[in-house]
Amino acid sequence: GRKVWTTSDKNGTLERAFCQFIATPITTLFSAIMNEKHGKVKKMLKAIGVELKSDEKELVGKQLLKRVMQKWLPAGDTVLEMIVLKLPSPAQAQKYRVDTLYDGPLDDKTAVAIRECDTSDGAPLCMYISKMVPTNDKGRFYAFGRVFSGKIATGQKVRIMGPNYIAGKKQELWIKNIQRTVIMMGRYTEQVADVPAGNTCALVGVDQYLLKSGTIATEEDAHTIVTMKFSVSPVVRCAVEPMNSADLPKLVEGMKRLAKSDPMVLCYTEESGEHIIAASGELHLEICLQDLQQDFMGTKVKVSDPVVSFRETCTTKSSETCLAKSANKHNRLFVEADTIGPELSKAIDDGEVKAGADAKLQGRLLADEYGWDVSEARKIWAFGPDGTGPNMFVDTTKGVNYLLEIKESVVGGFAWASQNGPLCDEQMRGCRFNLLDVVLHADAIHRGMGQIMPTSRRVCFSSLMMAEPGLLEPVYLCSISVPQEAMGNVYGVLTRRRGHVFSEEQRPGTPQMTLLAYLPVMESFGFTADLRSNTGGKAFPQCSFDHWEPMSGNPFE
Repeated sequence: GRKVWTTSDKNGTLERAFCQFIATPITTLFSAIMNEKHGKVKKMLKAIGVELKSDEKELVGKQLLKRVMQKWLPAGDTVLEMIVLKLPSPAQAQKYRVDTLYDGPLDDKTAVAIRECDTSDGAPLCMYISKMVPTNDKGRFYAFGRVFSGKIATGQKVRIMGPNYIAGKKQELWIKNIQRTVIMMGRYTEQVADVPAGNTCALVGVDQYLLKSGTIATEEDAHTIVTMKFSVSPVVRCAVEPMNSADLPKLVEGMKRLAKSDPMVLCYTEESGEHIIAASGELHLEICLQDLQQDFMGTKVKVSDPVVSFRETCTTKSSETCLAKSANKHNRLFVEADTIGPELSKAIDDGEVKAGADAKLQGRLLADEYGWDVSEARKIWAFGPDGTGPNMFVDTTKGVNYLLEIKESVVGGFAWASQNGPLCDEQMRGCRFNLLDVVLHADAIHRGMGQIMPTSRRVCFSSLMMAEPGLLEPVYLCSISVPQEAMGNVYGVLTRRRGHVFSEEQRPGTPQMTLLAYLPVMESFGFTADLRSNTGGKAFPQCSFDHWEPMSGNPFE
């Protein structure tokens, strides 16, 4: 009988074409090799035209299977053929991609040139630099990216725009010449005069302007290409320090290079002075540390968990007014501490209430929203620490002589106190100090900065200690994406780490759940690895700092 293609399976008597011609031969070959049926294997190899050399004929099991598959269906050729046949060419693809790629108006010269993948002479240039590739020359990078329109040529004058460039502004804009254009071919680089649209290439000399990514164009009114977003965030952190303190400059330089070469890594310095590297997973972090030590520094570093910074606060009003005398016993400050509550602290963090704002307007806002006395709200002397933090020093005195002469000294003492608190030298948060009364020496020389500032610091400390002090610890908001069957294990891991889930919702039409949980930063080290090992790698956490939470227990114990 004649063999023909058909869409009906004749009541289950026919096999699907994909199975018959693709899946079944592969699985038959697999099982024959793994079960060591030598006669059958020999016959099949002859049929598919694979010839084994004499030393390869002695291989058995997995090794033989590997060699046969490499000769029969080499992955490189297969993938390349699929790319050639299935992926649209830049000329086709850019017609519909320009809408999502280009950040500016979709009818300006650059956008039109991208849409047409225009390579003619004089077409506006647009190129997106997606990453930095380290070169053999220590500390220098190739800027690697794709040309979307026009041609990029050696020596051409271009506008280099950073990811935060806004059209018409001067910020993150450099007008420079391209030093060299090179094509990257595997491990070799080939220098060329110019590269037309639709190709990828690398540029030399751009790395000193761009950090990780950016856009290169020629038109004055060109906008940037939308910056790539990553689906994971850097959540696994560690602190690094050099083995030998003389290598500190090397470490700082190495971290700069690491941050440049990997678009996902965050390198920053904590307020405790530690150098922190944050990566998206334990394995990613390991690779980053290896790169840092071997390629970017050349020396070893010490790796440890970062120190978590806490905040000091008070929970009520001072039980009694506190007094501090200056060293020469001629000046006295009377102060009470009070709490301002988490809402106002957050408003200060967000910049809704800030130093330097109009006293009357801000006084009205504090009175209406947070129940302050209007006259006190207008006499906020300072915010601290750093002049912007969520602590206030308020003048509530009536008719004191020479008061404004000591204002600077008192505020200096308050800033010092709020930066390093009395409990454990951490910053204060959510405290308000009311200056009730001041007794000053009549002679200006006896009430100088040296007398008043330490006194002001001490009185802030003592009044905080009288107001039921406590510690605040930082808490992450953790968004965990996990399938339903692995949810129980997530709860287990969180409970062990003092975390708690406060919301869970199912993504419509999928078995994936999104859990929102609070997790103390203290407990977050190794959390990602712990979570993945307990859920078989099915849970994906993303953590971002959310709020400060009072710690239970007595800070004096």
